[in-house]
Amino acid sequence: VYSFGQSEQLLGQSLKDLGIKRSDVIIATKVHGAMGNGPNERGSSRGHIMDSVDGSLKRLQLDHIDLYQLHGTDTVTPIDETLRALDDLVASGKVRYVGVSNWQAWRIAKALGIAERKGFARFETIQSYYSIAGRDLEREIVPLINEEKLGLMVWSPMAGGLLSGKYGPGAPGKGEGRRASFNFPPVNEDRAWAAVAVMREVAKKHDVSVATVALGYVLAKPFVMSVLIGASRMDQLEQNLAATGLQLDADDLARLDEVSALPAEYPGWMLERQSAGRRPAPFVPKA
Repeated sequence: VYSFGQSEQLLGQSLKDLGIKRSDVIIATKVHGAMGNGPNERGSSRGHIMDSVDGSLKRLQLDHIDLYQLHGTDTVTPIDETLRALDDLVASGKVRYVGVSNWQAWRIAKALGIAERKGFARFETIQSYYSIAGRDLEREIVPLINEEKLGLMVWSPMAGGLLSGKYGPGAPGKGEGRRASFNFPPVNEDRAWAAVAVMREVAKKHDVSVATVALGYVLAKPFVMSVLIGASRMDQLEQNLAATGLQLDADDLARLDEVSALPAEYPGWMLERQSAGRRPAPFVPKA
């Protein structure tokens, strides 16, 4: 929930005014953020979850939410309490599916284990930051996604506008746009600008914008289900949507992967080393 629920109010009223059929849309919202000044008006406690879902339904003018997500980690509330509350919402019909955002891989795995053991509705989706300028997700979250068959929704696939093509080295905080006033999410600028340089070449090759390449790269990843975009102008929206039709070839993807590669980190490099000889090379008969 953003702006204390105003985003839900706008969405709900827009759906009503436009006469959009409920079954034609998938409505997702979140719980966890502060909805007031009190200690019980935030977090993932049973009380806050129950109060929040009713408030969301009222603002959205709906009788159910398709995907209800935990927006962050609540280190005070036991995971069991949170999961039981979410399961009750699914059982009541107020929520169809539940997901999580901005959690560590180990915490998600623990929650999945608790849900399986106790018969609770499990997380079906993860919403996380991922971009060509920030591929940290590949270390722990992506393997978890592949193993547990979870859907990944990516927020800030253009790194807060940094990958839009309108910024350059030494000037991430200058000019117009969100990044000019809110330098977030944090990135390794050397790797980011190196990636942007290659993205410009790829964009020229396909006659598209750098922003389209940034989104196209993320959408090309098999573990990505969807991306969240934040266009503020029609031309930006058109560039964003063009990414769905961009076909990056193997050479494009290899170049983009190489320039944005994560530095080796333990235990990843050790696991890779120890697993290298686990499977023998495929047998190739002599001619």
